Amino acid sequence: MSESTVLVLDAEPPEPPPRLGRLTGRARILHADESNLADQLPLADVLLVWDFSSHAVRDAWPGEGPRPRWVHTASAGVDHLMCPELAASDTVVTNARGVFDRPIAEYVAALVLAMAKDLPRTLDLQRERVWEHRETRRVGGTRACVVGSGPIGRAIVDTLKALGITTALVGRTARSGVHGPADLDRLLARADWVVCAAPLTDDTRGMFDARRFGVMQPSARFVNIGRGALVVEADLVEALTKRWIAGAALDVFEQEPLPRESPLWTAPGLLVSPHMSGDTVGWRDELGAQFVELYEQWAAGEPPANVVDKKRGYVPGH
Repeated sequence: MSESTVLVLDAEPPEPPPRLGRLTGRARILHADESNLADQLPLADVLLVWDFSSHAVRDAWPGEGPRPRWVHTASAGVDHLMCPELAASDTVVTNARGVFDRPIAEYVAALVLAMAKDLPRTLDLQRERVWEHRETRRVGGTRACVVGSGPIGRAIVDTLKALGITTALVGRTARSGVHGPADLDRLLARADWVVCAAPLTDDTRGMFDARRFGVMQPSARFVNIGRGALVVEADLVEALTKRWIAGAALDVFEQEPLPRESPLWTAPGLLVSPHMSGDTVGWRDELGAQFVELYEQWAAGEPPANVVDKKRGYVPGH
């Protein structure tokens, strides 16, 4: 294959660009931001969506002119870039499946332990110089329901099981080791920990609403590391305020950054983190190296790994 043009949708400063030095002499690298992406799309054979929080691709794709034959996003989710025109095209879409699995699973385990051991309250009391002895919960022997049966959900299951937590996994369809949607309410009603790791699709949008929070035990705690729009945030605030559930932790939100005026900041028993569950030291280098490996497969005429089913919104097979 002759030299191809790779267009990178850069993240906003101070986020660094991807390290693509291995492609020197093998590909022409162009850079774009939200303001000029539409103008540069017709020039590209490949689009690397480095700014995985941007909706610029969704806005620019329907324009005129040729479009890249391959789009790769440096994220697990693809909802931020998918539009009807891209979904209907012959363009291959891939994601960063495999980079975030273990880091996110570790983060979820940390949240579970922090809530079980009441660490947020301990830190508050330390700042107040107050000595207040309390009893905390054991995690061994508790039950978890993990919603989302992709690699991230499976890694979460493995990690929680290592803590002695009995864990049920729920996916789009029932199969060996995975419950289907019909079992979800029954599993929620028994779970001490509910972890949402599902992709954002038409079927999953707003799936955790007042009814679902009402199904959970009053002692249950909810964690979302999937996508913000999977949760009806106002319903979660109500569930926490009325003590329908004991607590929650959110790492993703409908609007990011989370506005200062959002009631989520002060909802009782809620831990807020800024979409960081998968971001460990060196994660950007891993994402860049993954893209180069996929580029080498694509340039050699081989089908790249991590191909997304554009209608479902995720990589099938799990």
